[in-house]
Amino acid sequence: MTEPRLKFVMCASPADVHRMAYWEWGDADNDKVLVCVHGLTRCGRDFDELAQRLAPHYRVVCPDVAGRGRSDWLIDPSAYTVPQYISDMLTLVARLDVDEVDWVGTSMGGLIGLGLAGALAASALHRPQRGEFGLPQGRTLRLGRVVLNDIGPRLDGQGLARIADYVGRDVSFDTFDEAVAYVQSVSAGFGPHSQALWQRLTRDVFNRQDGRWVKHYDLRLAASMGLQDEAALKAAEFMLWSAYESLASPVLLLRGEQSDVLSKETADQMLARNRRSQLVEFHGVGHAPTLLTDDQIGPIEQFLCA
Repeated sequence: MTEPRLKFVMCASPADVHRMAYWEWGDADNDKVLVCVHGLTRCGRDFDELAQRLAPHYRVVCPDVAGRGRSDWLIDPSAYTVPQYISDMLTLVARLDVDEVDWVGTSMGGLIGLGLAGALAASALHRPQRGEFGLPQGRTLRLGRVVLNDIGPRLDGQGLARIADYVGRDVSFDTFDEAVAYVQSVSAGFGPHSQALWQRLTRDVFNRQDGRWVKHYDLRLAASMGLQDEAALKAAEFMLWSAYESLASPVLLLRGEQSDVLSKETADQMLARNRRSQLVEFHGVGHAPTLLTDDQIGPIEQFLCA
């Protein structure tokens, strides 16, 4: 299989009903499902190489989170938040009709996975029991193995500021080569890549419109980043640590050695606070490893298919 199937699912926010696109690889009837969720300004096609490698084992599902790629843009930009994305992912998993999914999350995609884990843990803990009138206890969604790519409960402020600086920039280019140069300039943390791979990383996140190359995502994503004050960030960090500690299956932590989002201290703390976790670091890479090359795909394949 050299190309994925493009599908969509209808999701809801307080202001609208929107379509979330997703890319599906492997046997459509396979109940063993891997959900791969991209970073803030990227898209589901980021996982093509990983998905092709894992398609013999999994049905691999790679959504374009709302506001990105082929998915609809939200009417209310303040809804571009992790809780909304969690809701959309639950709708997607319901469409897939499985009780358990493994998860690969890069940056924002990892935060969505942690948020989902926290929501599932809270539901299991606090939901009133209904005896014989309720659904069987086993019929619920479970997170299996989780891969967190250069993300954790505590985020480095320097990296967040760097990302916030370019997210809302309204830039466009006359040529594709200019778009490639721009992606290289704002994505230096991805580490060394061949020119062919930089073109690959650009092709899915710039669209040709009215004769110019423009970003594929809703620039209003930047607005929701500006709504986060220090108190809200501290509360979110507390909840994310609780969610991380609740992960009951093995966890693989990936970190770019030069990351300005996931510090070495936070990664070490993650190892200490969940004994089911293990860490792989990539030399010469910052935020975030692109998972395009064998040296980065290999540890994930070994972890998920062990």
